[in-house]
Parts: sequence; C-alpha cells; structure tokens
Amino acid sequence: MSDSASPLPPATQMTAQVTDGRFKRVLGTPSLALFGLVYMVPLTVFTTYGIVTQLTGGRVADAYIITLVVMIFTARSYARMATALPYSGSAYIYTQQSMGGALGFLVGWALLLDYLFLPMINYLVLGLYLNEYFPAVPQWVWIVLAIALVTVLNIIGIVSVARANFVIIAVQMIFVVVFVALGLATAVGGSADLLAPFTGDGSEAASQTGTLFNGAAILALSFLGFDSVSTLSEEAKDAERTVPRAIMIVTIGAGLLFILLAYVATVVHPSSAFDNPDTAGVEVISVLADWLAVFFIAGYIAGATGSALTSQASVARILFAMGRDGVLPRAIFGRLSQRFGTPVSAICIVSAVSLLAIVIDLTTLSNMISFGALFAFSFVNLSVFVHFYVRGKQRSGWGLLNNLVLPLIGVGLTIWLWTSLSSETFVIGLSWLAVGFVLLLIVTRFFTRPTPTLDLEETV
Repeated sequence: MSDSASPLPPATQMTAQVTDGRFKRVLGTPSLALFGLVYMVPLTVFTTYGIVTQLTGGRVADAYIITLVVMIFTARSYARMATALPYSGSAYIYTQQSMGGALGFLVGWALLLDYLFLPMINYLVLGLYLNEYFPAVPQWVWIVLAIALVTVLNIIGIVSVARANFVIIAVQMIFVVVFVALGLATAVGGSADLLAPFTGDGSEAASQTGTLFNGAAILALSFLGFDSVSTLSEEAKDAERTVPRAIMIVTIGAGLLFILLAYVATVVHPSSAFDNPDTAGVEVISVLADWLAVFFIAGYIAGATGSALTSQASVARILFAMGRDGVLPRAIFGRLSQRFGTPVSAICIVSAVSLLAIVIDLTTLSNMISFGALFAFSFVNLSVFVHFYVRGKQRSGWGLLNNLVLPLIGVGLTIWLWTSLSSETFVIGLSWLAVGFVLLLIVTRFFTRPTPTLDLEETV
C-alpha cells in the first residue's frame, strides 16, 4: 500500500505498514548507492592499510586491483539475484530460494559472522584513532559512546540513517580530494618512485606472490557495501531496478577510489614500517601536513560512525529475515517496532555483541569479516548458476555466458581469495559454521522437519 493512495493519517499508515511485518519502501537509487558507499567508507583504505602494507611489502594498490576484479564478478551476481529476488536477507535469501533452506541457513549464518563483526571493527578503529588523538580518554569510553549513538539512530529508522549518510560521505570526499591533490603534488615535486605502489618496497614480502593474494583476501571486507545494499531490497522503490544499479555503482566506484587512495598513500609513505600498523593512516597523512592529519581523523571518525550505522542496519535486517522465517526465535528477531518500523530487538542485540570491540584485536576482526564475506559471496555466484541456468533453463546464446560462465568464474575467484586467508582464520570460521550446523539440527530436529524458509507471497 503506497502512502499516496492511503486515506489514513501518517501515524496510522506506519502502524498499518509495520504490523504485518513489512518495511516501508522509501529508498531510491541515489539513497541506496549512498548507503553502500557510506557502509564501505571511502577512507576504509586506512583501516587495514598498515596490516596489508606490511603483509604485501607495500603493494596495497595491487592487492586492491585483484580484489576489485573478484568483486565485480560477485557484485554482478548480487545484482542479478536482487532483480530475481528483491527481498531482505541478501545471500541468505538467494541461497535459500535457489538451493534449499538448509544450505541457505548455513550461508546466512556465515554472513552473520562478517555482518556482526563489521559494526564491531568500526567501533574498534574509532576507539583506536580517538585514543591516539585524546590519549587521556580510555579507548573503551569512545567505543561505548559510539555504540549508544548508532543504536539510537538505527532504532529511529532508515530515513534518519540515509540523511546522516549524506553529511558523512561529504566530509570524507572533501578529505579525499585534498589528500590526493597534496599527495600527487608532493610526489611530482619530489623524487618519489611513482611505480612503488605496484612494485613494492623491495622487502622479502614484496617478492612473494602468495602475500599479495593474502592481502587481497583481507581487503574483501572493504567491499561489503554492495552486499549491504541488497539487504534494503524491501525498503527500496522499484527494487528490481534500483537495487542492481546501486550495487554496481557502489562496487566499481568505491573500488577505483580505494585503488587511487592506496596508490597515493604508498607514494607519500613508501615504507612498510609503522610505529603502529593499526593506526598507520595517521603516520601516512602526517608526512604531508599535521593539520591534514587532524582533518583525516575527523573524516575517518565520521566514516567509521557512518559505516557502523549502515552495517548495524544491515545485520539487523538479516536477523529480522531469519526471525521472520522462524529460523531464529520469531518473538525476538521477527518483529518490527510499531512506533519506528525497525527491528528494535535485533538492533539492540547487535549493539550488545559489538561491545566485544573493547577486547578484540584489529587483525583477527579483519580476517573473520573476510572469511564470512567470501564464503557467502561464493554461494551468491553459485545461486545465479542454479537459479537461472539449472532451474530457469536459460542456456542459449547470451544465457550460456550470463548464467554459466560468468557466475562460475565468480565462484572460482572468491574461493581462491577465501583459501588465501590464514589458518587461524579458518579454525575460528569453521568453528562458527559448526555452531550454525548444530543450530540447524536443533531447528529441523535432525532434519526430520523442513528448514523454515521465506514465504515470498507474504513479502510482496
């Protein structure tokens, strides 16, 4: 029911729209793309810059190029599945509807790993950088304050998030323009090696191909913004068209920006040695000017806050989708607030989990987010093959390339990056999947009952 066609007053309209478990469709392509860009954070390059620089021997730009190629294939698969299945739930829904409820649940469970950890990594880096600038205030204080602010804004509703996104992205883009201009001007006016971002710093790490792929795998977390767009399908106007467009805009636009920022950062600071790899961004920016470092921290804090806003909104909607299906307790996760039209219980649970940012380290968080993301990405690519080629039998001409070749290339590339993660990451990630499998056994009573799945007729 559209607002324009309803004779009810606004408050009554909202109640009517959320009572049956449906979101309001208020987002167009610009808002969706902005949501994805804020989620990805243009300055997210500096979140893992120090870690990946040391790992790859200064070849962060190369690693981003590899990751972007893989993500374009995967983003294309997300766009196709978002057109076919314009519902909240992302990879969970796509796998569920293509390959069955049990597999869909496990993919959704893996996706929860990176979605639950992504708000956490934003709170962690926010605390790290603010503590770097205000050492008298403990890091945990900044983390708790940020969680409280983000939780309130998400409970109020997705429109408030969309409005905040515009301000957040504007601050970051101003910094990007200034940083790139000063960085390139310094490089041209000095004796900087303009090929260093691609050839490395001459260290042993720079000579090893495997380290480059390891770095590219970690950088997968930078591209989670296009995936987050798909979680808003039930809040998008004309979702079959707007969501796919926004997904491709976000992936390609942000990927090119990441490569540019990584390139300039390496030209400005060609060494892979940092006092603290977790806050390497400050060291890089300070080479240009101290005042720019202050501007960077302000833009970075804005970006981390914005990403926390959007990532918490996305994971809350995945939890809502799983609760609505009955895979998770419906009374807790499967209901929307009558007043705000948002999944308040899910939002608060995500906030509680995010408090772990006080005790966890950045490297572990980065690897775990990439583990869950790449696992889910593999199945989204596979869902295109099953949904269109196997079930839809679209196999002739363009269909052969579109539904068989390209998605299977995407599967291969994402698995390739996934297996490049550390062995410790696999121990933790596979343990998480094992817990999900046990939960699936409980829900299905050892597969004597069908896995609950989304009723598409109830969501349109």
